Amino acid sequence: MLDLRFVLENLSLVREGIARKGAGFDFAPFEKLDRERRALQKEFDELRFRQNQVSKEIAARKQKKQGIEELLPQMKEVADRVKEISDRLGPVEGQLGDLLLTLPNLPHTSVLSGADASANRELRKWGKPPAFGFRPREHWDLGIALGIMDFERAAKIAGSRFVVYLGLGARLERSLINFMLDLHTREHGYTEIWPPAMANARSLTGTANLPKFEADLYKTTEGLYLIPTAEVPLTNLYQDEILDEAVLPLSLTAYTPCFRSEAGAAGKDAQGLIRQHQFDKVELMKFATPETSYAELEKLLSHAERVLQLLEIPYRVVTLCTGDMSFASAKTFDIEVWLPGQNGGKGAYREISSCSNFEAFQARRANTRYRPKGGKPQFVHTLNGSGLAIGRTVAALLENFQDEKGFRIPKALQPYLGVTRIG
Repeated sequence: MLDLRFVLENLSLVREGIARKGAGFDFAPFEKLDRERRALQKEFDELRFRQNQVSKEIAARKQKKQGIEELLPQMKEVADRVKEISDRLGPVEGQLGDLLLTLPNLPHTSVLSGADASANRELRKWGKPPAFGFRPREHWDLGIALGIMDFERAAKIAGSRFVVYLGLGARLERSLINFMLDLHTREHGYTEIWPPAMANARSLTGTANLPKFEADLYKTTEGLYLIPTAEVPLTNLYQDEILDEAVLPLSLTAYTPCFRSEAGAAGKDAQGLIRQHQFDKVELMKFATPETSYAELEKLLSHAERVLQLLEIPYRVVTLCTGDMSFASAKTFDIEVWLPGQNGGKGAYREISSCSNFEAFQARRANTRYRPKGGKPQFVHTLNGSGLAIGRTVAALLENFQDEKGFRIPKALQPYLGVTRIG
């Protein structure tokens, strides 16, 4: 959430930033409510000043044993009006707050302008896409043929966009989770968190999933939501708290199952592991000062890349343009893995991680602040990224390391899985 005073004092800048993101926002009701709020607040302050003045006069008259009868009706009239204004001011401020929640974050000045993904810029590539003497197969065909994935039985249990992992497939999923968590905690210095897989509306509002993206969430009858990513509990871990600057940056990692309804994605990536209703993910999360957050974003990105480098999976890093960024992000890098079986064996890069700096946008919603040495509390900057999505990593392993009888396991993962190939 943006700061109300900043928005009102920098309307042209805010309009420009929102336009760069390609987001529409009607400022007319926003400005009307703010004018009403200002008028009410001005009158409220004047009346409270008058109350104080009359109270002092009453006290002085009592001390001099003078009458105060003519002042009492004035006090009652002022008190009644103060209450009336207070009753109106609360709803007006509430409506302003609701509108602020629908206002997207502004893109960082370094982000390229563009309408959609076609304007994204490739920053670098790592690894060489494998060459095959045969037409490479899609990961779902391989998984089914090898007996490590079953989509039909998953559909009987829960419906489409679910998978059952079998035998070495289940062990591969578990091995990747442990491999990533060990890497991030032992080599990258993250603290592992095991959070709830459900969260309340306040926490989903803190990460900006609510109110805008409620259609993408699964909600329980008790009013809790199944988390779409560990970003939700990790971001809200210090909700309504003030951190000491000395503990920043805080680096957290967590494995969780993730749940998304994929509203609006009918027919898109219906096969395979790319777009599931339930999937596993290892998340990377940072809390940083405004001065260090963009340096921490580069570090977080490198930590996610390191997973793919150790797994020997070719990938590229893309910086997103304004029109392809999320509602809450100020700047985002995507990591896309090479999947040679896609497009009929021609191959394609597919997203496996988005690493973003949200600046103070989420922290203001979650009310997470830090106290600089000798200064007043201010909002932290929050950053996160997938480190990585497990199902998409499984898809990348199958497609990149396949042969005509199965696929091999990268050396870094062999100690976790206990085998060198699945075939």
